[in-house]
Amino acid sequence: MINYLINLFFPKVCSGCHSLLLQNETVFCTGCRHEMPLTQYHLNPKNEAAKKFYGKIDIQFASAFLYFNKKGMVQELIHNLKYKGHQEIGTVLGNWYAEDLKELQFEIPFDAVIPVPLHKRKFKERGYNQATTFGKAIASGFEIPFTENILIRKLYTKTQSKKNLLGRSENIENIFDVKFSESDYNKHFLIVDDVLTTGATLEACSKALQKIPGVKISILCMAMAH
Repeated sequence: MINYLINLFFPKVCSGCHSLLLQNETVFCTGCRHEMPLTQYHLNPKNEAAKKFYGKIDIQFASAFLYFNKKGMVQELIHNLKYKGHQEIGTVLGNWYAEDLKELQFEIPFDAVIPVPLHKRKFKERGYNQATTFGKAIASGFEIPFTENILIRKLYTKTQSKKNLLGRSENIENIFDVKFSESDYNKHFLIVDDVLTTGATLEACSKALQKIPGVKISILCMAMAH
């Protein structure tokens, strides 16, 4: 009875198109799920996401799940996840992509998943890290640890969403650091984030992680600007 009343007064709607969800639908309606702009980057080691880092940092693998277009459905999803508290979006996308990646039938090379961290002040303002639920879902799918205590953000920076590409690339160096022990030596870390644009933030994260002896780094994002 309580669930009926909740659904009556607060009906669940699709995070993509805002239509009412059917009983068997979660977060996305069936129509939006079929219309998701999948990149299929994971099928091509030399994909556009990986090319972002050529000649800049040494990475093992890079991919993004969806194409991000201004005023498109994916922008709506990321906005709802990042600013409206709909963290379930990250979980659904992470579970979906983990299943796609496992279809490659390769031996999972990653030792742990690390989200791009927020500064403590930013975390307090927002209340959560938008990359967390996506990262936890990926880690769960791969059956590997999810850790938030190795990579840290030293400096507070304003939101990147309203900056142009040049502005996003500036002042990124040296805002991240790592806290590690000998047990982290020679590990392969998978960094996860929401949207890949210039790659500057992920490059800075990777350079910080490279302070760990023998480290290997891969990158996975929910979406890539297209």
